[in-house]
Amino acid sequence: MGKTSAKSSLIEVSSQPLTFHLHNSQVSYVLGVENEKILAHHYYGKAVEHYSNLRRYPRLMRHFAPSPEEIETRDFSLSTLPQEFPGAGGADYREPGIVVQFPNGSRTVNFTYDSYTITAGKPQLTGLPATFAQEDEAQTLTVKLVENDAHLELDLSYTIFRDLPVITRSSRVKNLTDQPVQIERLVSFSLDSPDNELNLLQLNGRYAQERNVTIEPLNTGIKILDSKRRASGHTQNPFCALVDPHTTEFSGEVFGFALIYSGSHKSVIQMDGYNQVRVQMGINDQNFEWWLEPQQSFQSPEAVLVYSDHGLNAMSQSLHDLFLNNLMKSKYAHQTRPILLNNWEATYFNFDEKKLQEIISSSHELGIEMFVLDDGWFGERDAANSSLGDWVVDRKKLPNGLKPLSDYCHQLDMKFGLWFEPEMISVKSKLYQAHPDWVLEVPGQLRSIDRSQFVLNLGRAEVRAYLLERMSYIIDHAELDYLKWDMNRNLTEVYDAQLSASEQGEVAHRYILGLYALLESLTDKYPEILFESCSGGGGRYDAGMLYYMPQTWTSDNTDAIARLKIQYGTSLVYPVVSMGAHVSAVPNKQTGRMTSLKTRGLVASSGNLGYELNPLDLLENERQEIKLQVKWYQAHRRLIQFGKFYRLQNPFETTRTAWMFVSDDRKEAVAMYFDIFSEASTPLHMLNFVGLEPKQKYSVNGEYTAYGSELMQIGIYPLLQNEGDFASAVFELKAVEE
Repeated sequence: MGKTSAKSSLIEVSSQPLTFHLHNSQVSYVLGVENEKILAHHYYGKAVEHYSNLRRYPRLMRHFAPSPEEIETRDFSLSTLPQEFPGAGGADYREPGIVVQFPNGSRTVNFTYDSYTITAGKPQLTGLPATFAQEDEAQTLTVKLVENDAHLELDLSYTIFRDLPVITRSSRVKNLTDQPVQIERLVSFSLDSPDNELNLLQLNGRYAQERNVTIEPLNTGIKILDSKRRASGHTQNPFCALVDPHTTEFSGEVFGFALIYSGSHKSVIQMDGYNQVRVQMGINDQNFEWWLEPQQSFQSPEAVLVYSDHGLNAMSQSLHDLFLNNLMKSKYAHQTRPILLNNWEATYFNFDEKKLQEIISSSHELGIEMFVLDDGWFGERDAANSSLGDWVVDRKKLPNGLKPLSDYCHQLDMKFGLWFEPEMISVKSKLYQAHPDWVLEVPGQLRSIDRSQFVLNLGRAEVRAYLLERMSYIIDHAELDYLKWDMNRNLTEVYDAQLSASEQGEVAHRYILGLYALLESLTDKYPEILFESCSGGGGRYDAGMLYYMPQTWTSDNTDAIARLKIQYGTSLVYPVVSMGAHVSAVPNKQTGRMTSLKTRGLVASSGNLGYELNPLDLLENERQEIKLQVKWYQAHRRLIQFGKFYRLQNPFETTRTAWMFVSDDRKEAVAMYFDIFSEASTPLHMLNFVGLEPKQKYSVNGEYTAYGSELMQIGIYPLLQNEGDFASAVFELKAVEE
């Protein structure tokens, strides 16, 4: 039985057999109740108007495929049936969605259908970041499954958005027994597809080379994409997609999956011997355990399922729209972001008030709108080996504190921002002397150290209270407009001496829940501050952090040519306005590459433009060029940050990269083109624009006019003659009257 809200147009329920059809004009998702009340998956893909039970799984005899005892048969088995949420220890030999250990040592669970509810809008997930929606924007189906023998309840949540090809899923398990049980795995979703000829797309990488696009065929067996770093990590973003082998940026089917979580994650892609594919995503179950007390529940993070039948660009645009409108809770989600100068590569730890004021003044003359003081302003921080945790101003460098710098910025009509690394602690710090027990460590065992720092245990309320108090004091006294939250090492020795031996598997997830609780408190207390997340650059670039902080430092690698791939891969999932992108000095600090200021400026202008250099060292011609860059970006900022983003040429496939930004009314667009290597007698390449109005005439850079259909179908020659390596061009398109 179930109940339905008054407006149920997005979710249709049919009986005999009981079937649920979630659909809008773009996507359909169908699930139904099978024999013995098993919840089965029927269909996920392009929208259908009506569903007539055509995808109910055929009854076929399969050998070595056990059936439920009550209906012993050779043509129905969980070992092949596409399921919505598979149990463990029974007849399904594929990857389980949930593993629970009971007091008797059993790990067998087989859930069956119990009831459902449909509600308008979308309920919140307690303690976790998640998408949100008004009552008229979405509807949520909650299907309750039960394990009658083990006395567990499992709620599966499905939210479909009215105007997006998006369905979000999560799971929550409740212990109905009078004894605690231990959860060893609970995925956010499990999806079975019975007929597949698909490739796997993933975003992998390493420090300073994040989110590389990798596409590979699926084969029989199990593919695991994961992070065990207790952070989403540089090496594997919590996103993957199944794509048609012929999918391009603008054609083909794409099934994308993104996890809204910032800790260790795991995606499992399993193809069985019948070419059926199971996809699961959730908290990484390595070293994860959670004691579930009687009558208590455990909630998984939310996952986003996005569908496109028009290639990768359409998938990306759906994710961008969802994250901007239904995930970022910040007031800045739809506000243009300021052009900043960060002093890190300009000064490192070597600065004082006079030097910083000179940099601020010089930045102001260039038109830059915000100054950000990076690492080195606190404690006795003259190198990376001390003072993390001591969030007090270093009076040797800044005898008058931070307020004069903030006031100076505000007098110049600039904003003032500050760097923190709240999750970390240095052994050489007053905080460590007072609270060595706040560090994540296993007493009596060897510790790992990175950058001379350890990790504070954010799972403890007293640690969070200390950080909130210290950060609030600095924010209030310095009158901050912006805060950069960094995290420069991953967690090791994940142990909490305050917990019992059997509870140590909870520490990593408790840490993430503590992080979210602290971020919730801080961002709610200071809604006027623009927060930016960072973890050695892009080491924690995930949807969970975007919920609290609407932009992320994309990578510590500021080399413009390296950034082409990094920003291209990032844009598959995350909006352009979330990407921090800076112009740095040459030769570049990470690669040693010499790149023109023009190209550096265009690459950085493809996100949230900033500068990471010393303006006092610029030549006069460089100063003039930066002034023009800043003015140009200000004129096109809203279009770039919030226009429709299209990837045109792929740097993972060619030595050329191109992308463009189109206004919602399609009357204005900007395209950028980059050619990495210069050639003698070079072949000609075409650049075809997209997203324009076919019958509209456009001016191109004020030099000539052409109709949108011509610019899209015929294209132009993006000639870059004799400009050498790393050349670039920008094309401004404006609608003109006949």
